[in-house]
Amino acid sequence: MPARIETVASFAKGLDVIRSFGVDARRQTITEVAARTGMTRAGARRFLHTLVEEGYARSDGKHFELTARVLELGNAYISGMTELETVRDILQDLTRELGESASAATLDGPDIIYVARSPARHRLMTIGLAVGTRLPAHATSMGQAILAQLSQNEFDRFMKESKLEKLTERTLTSREALRARLAEIREQGYAVVSEELEVGVRSIAVAIPGRPANARLAINISAQAGRIGSQEMVATFLPHLKRAAAQIAMGAAR
Repeated sequence: MPARIETVASFAKGLDVIRSFGVDARRQTITEVAARTGMTRAGARRFLHTLVEEGYARSDGKHFELTARVLELGNAYISGMTELETVRDILQDLTRELGESASAATLDGPDIIYVARSPARHRLMTIGLAVGTRLPAHATSMGQAILAQLSQNEFDRFMKESKLEKLTERTLTSREALRARLAEIREQGYAVVSEELEVGVRSIAVAIPGRPANARLAINISAQAGRIGSQEMVATFLPHLKRAAAQIAMGAAR
């Protein structure tokens, strides 16, 4: 008997349309969505009008943008992570103690997705960071902290999905350079990324111990690179970060 087909291609394409929107593409035309998803204009048009009909997007007749209703999709996942309330509280404690932004993220394909965040008053990045924000894992401290935990097969799969895009002059863009960095992170137990995602931003991250492979989590603290050096960041922030990671792991184990 022929193998059963368990996937729905049109549903996957609809998700591609939703994911085509982002910080750099909040409003798009049908042509732009088609280009970003690899669809025909006719196909993109049908998906966009379906999203409008269902309340997940709106249009002025030319441009389309997502509505707040798409948050329901992410909330179904977030509400299932019962420890996130604890994570948020711990991140807020870090921000109060250190005066810097603290975040938590999980790995999803080639990217990390922010699942909790405690922003400092001063803004660090031109990218607006919030729960749900996706960033390339290879260029972020939380991404590298999680990647260092992957098995060889998982890392190979990540490499197939990731383009290792060059975002700044310091971004790691080769498999060899990334592999060497991850080995260093495994040995020392933390990741420091200096201006690899955005010029002027430095961050330090640790992975939460004891997490299952499908729910790995990392937390970080970010600061302006001109205000604190890498060694000072390790000396000042790492003890707090490790304590916070242990608290999160302990809470998840209960």
